[in-house]
Amino acid sequence: MQVDPERPVVRVSQGARDLEDHGPAVSPDGTIHRLALTFDAFDARHHTLWLRYAHTQVGGRDAAETVVEATCARLLEHWPHVLTQESVARYAWALLKEEVAWWLDDHDREPALVDTAAFHAAVRKLLDHEKRDQFDVLQREIGLYRAISRLPERQYDVVVLRYALQVPDEEVAEYMGIEVATVRSHVRHARRRLARDLDVRAPEREE
Repeated sequence: MQVDPERPVVRVSQGARDLEDHGPAVSPDGTIHRLALTFDAFDARHHTLWLRYAHTQVGGRDAAETVVEATCARLLEHWPHVLTQESVARYAWALLKEEVAWWLDDHDREPALVDTAAFHAAVRKLLDHEKRDQFDVLQREIGLYRAISRLPERQYDVVVLRYALQVPDEEVAEYMGIEVATVRSHVRHARRRLARDLDVRAPEREE
């Protein structure tokens, strides 16, 4: 996948000024300024989690900031259109995932989750059960990471957010633009699939 040369590269730390400078002329009723303020509020609510997620994928703070800045620039450039989407959060999440994929492709890298402390926290949460000796063997092997990487996209995202980044179900639902019940359904299916792939007994209850 090649990065689209037309993708904006402006930084977005000051959304109102950027939208007025790079977008259409401000209308008499101040519409552009209000749109920019709306973007700033949306960005403020989501920016930190976007950075944390990007960090688990690209493996470094600077790279994560680059990915998130590119995502925000694309959102800001087309913000009036973004606001027409059924779920602005889900649309933004899709752009973030796209920017992550572009960055990884450009740098010939794989997602860096396995190298993070968050991954090991996820291991303990995902398959921790009575058979601690079996769990200890799993923790020392790369098999779980490979199994996680093979999960369907939504299940993978939920696993990373819920277990690696310890985001509550309600916030996972908000960031991904889905229902809380859907988050929990993804968790159940992911845990069962991981247990099956790793040939271990699936946990009997949710944590």
